[in-house]
Amino acid sequence: MHNNNVSDYANDSRIVAVEARTISIPLDNVTSFSTRKVSARDYVLVKIRTADGHQGIGFCYGGSRGGVMVTHAVRELFKPLLIGQSALRVEGLWQEMYQDSLLHGRAGSVMRALSIIDVALWDRNARAAALPLSQHLGGYAKETVPAYASGGYYVDGKTPEKLGEELAGYVELGFKAVKIKVGRFGPKEEETRIKAARAAIGDDVLLMLDANNAWSDLPTALEYMKRYEPYDPYWIEEPFSPDDIENHAQLAKRTSVAVATGEIEAGRWRHQELLEKRAAMILQTDAAVCGGISEWRRIAAMAAGFGVTMCPHWFHDLHVHLVATTPNAAFVEYFSDDQVLNFRRLVDTQLSFDNGNLVVPKGAGLGFGFDDKALDQYAVDKWA
Repeated sequence: MHNNNVSDYANDSRIVAVEARTISIPLDNVTSFSTRKVSARDYVLVKIRTADGHQGIGFCYGGSRGGVMVTHAVRELFKPLLIGQSALRVEGLWQEMYQDSLLHGRAGSVMRALSIIDVALWDRNARAAALPLSQHLGGYAKETVPAYASGGYYVDGKTPEKLGEELAGYVELGFKAVKIKVGRFGPKEEETRIKAARAAIGDDVLLMLDANNAWSDLPTALEYMKRYEPYDPYWIEEPFSPDDIENHAQLAKRTSVAVATGEIEAGRWRHQELLEKRAAMILQTDAAVCGGISEWRRIAAMAAGFGVTMCPHWFHDLHVHLVATTPNAAFVEYFSDDQVLNFRRLVDTQLSFDNGNLVVPKGAGLGFGFDDKALDQYAVDKWA
């Protein structure tokens, strides 16, 4: 009898449908980083359904154009491998997808496709167990997790004073940590912005700085850091190209500010190099980029052995669950409106926050679904 029950459970978990869809949402205001401007965001969504009717969802950012490349990877590379397999074999399916896509993948669009399938499998299994994803993964936090308010973007007409007002607004909401963009202007102008930011939030709120790959050499980075250090930044994020691991390591030795990176890094092997070279004391690994929840957890466990903290990038709806299950995770990156993370327009339930902390969702799985009306409004293609 027991064996029959196990067999029935496995049969019920058979994957019968894998669908992907590309969404493109224009930004209301063109927004700038240190080295580029963004006027629209592409997202790729995945739905996986099993024989028992349970469904899981996954999603990723596909860049400001070309997101359909991720969608094609889901449909053409991975879907044929998944149909008929048990959704419970998450680790086995991960390895088979990774191995089968070696010639195309290992990073970029293909790894993002693998990532969102992995997220959808974990989501499906948590929903089937009627558990929030954080509890299905073996929850660590009880009710809430710390978050930082992510903002401070370069927008035409945003003066240092207006930047300060924006950040003060986050502090009024209860956030004890905020992040701004840096690196677009010269050192003197940048110092003016950071001075205004620190004055607006006071001495007790953490101030994170995000350079978005602004610098290409160590002397330039050090020139900026000399200006930044008096304002006590909590970290300097992505100072160089993600491939320039050596300069990250050299900067980490020369500045009092913690170096953070990893948001567009894929796979545990590249993260291992970051850790071994002491190139970052904070990893911002993104589960929708690095290889999914499965790979994120491997990276987090490895980072713990190096005394390195996880502060995942983007998608607070996903990462709230991972921070809530990971002892060496410190913060969720939180976007309070839909102006930058306009993915918020596609989901039917928003996270709650309480005095600067995010409330860990109690619903099954990720705790939200897609808003079909919004998907139809912004879709590039149909579910397929």
